[in-house]
Amino acid sequence: MKTTLQFRLFLFLLVQLQVHAQDKSISTSVIGNGDPVLFLPGFASDATVWDSTIEKFSVTNQCHTVDYAGFGKVAPIEFPWLPTILEDLKTYIKNLDNSNLIIVGHSMGGTIATWLAAQPDLKIKQIVAVDALPCTGALMMPNFSPDNLAYESPYNNQLLVMDNAGFEQMAEGMASGMATSPEHQQLIKRAILNSDRKTYVYGYTDYLKMDVRPLLSNIKIPVTIMGAGQPYGKDMATQTYNNQYANLKAYDLIINENSKHFMMMDVSEWFHEQLSLILAK
Repeated sequence: MKTTLQFRLFLFLLVQLQVHAQDKSISTSVIGNGDPVLFLPGFASDATVWDSTIEKFSVTNQCHTVDYAGFGKVAPIEFPWLPTILEDLKTYIKNLDNSNLIIVGHSMGGTIATWLAAQPDLKIKQIVAVDALPCTGALMMPNFSPDNLAYESPYNNQLLVMDNAGFEQMAEGMASGMATSPEHQQLIKRAILNSDRKTYVYGYTDYLKMDVRPLLSNIKIPVTIMGAGQPYGKDMATQTYNNQYANLKAYDLIINENSKHFMMMDVSEWFHEQLSLILAK
């Protein structure tokens, strides 16, 4: 991903830039003209993960980006965290009131996109889920039940009291598995380290508790899933997506065998080509 000071200044100076500070849990920016596209980052990410994507698509589309409370420069909020974000995003989309809206969500952002698509009272044209599952908790825990997840747990308590050196080591290990280039790994690591610690710990519990699978049958709009083939290979990735999205009546699944989790960074040209085709439909 090409992130430069010049580009950030370019974004700031554009006349079309509008900044909206939501009352509670999200802060959004708008740039460009055309049909709207809402870009949702994943957990512990901020809007800068979309910089190269916004640079390309703001020429043809009105691009909306989001920062979540506790990440980026947005102040943390009270818990539960994720349910508040969902409701604020619903309000944002209702206020936008545009039937041509497309939502592109990465990781947790893609999970949120599927939840929004399942809501009966929102105007959304289609969604794109980028390496995102409707229930990440079920992938990590064979006997998944949201009732078994709580803020107060030995693992969460360990993270809350972990010293900065230990937390940085953990963040570095996580980042190395989610992107290929050292530059992109550093961007991911920095975002984790800049997060509010309590939001990082308890917010992830909210994320793991989220299960959109029962709502998938309510989705009537087109859904495209972009899946990363690394590190487990195309066949396993395909099986995982088909299992998790079994309740969705129809969707397009595109797997890139060479990409890790942050597809907009790892295979940016391919990602932008695919997104261009989707937006042109």
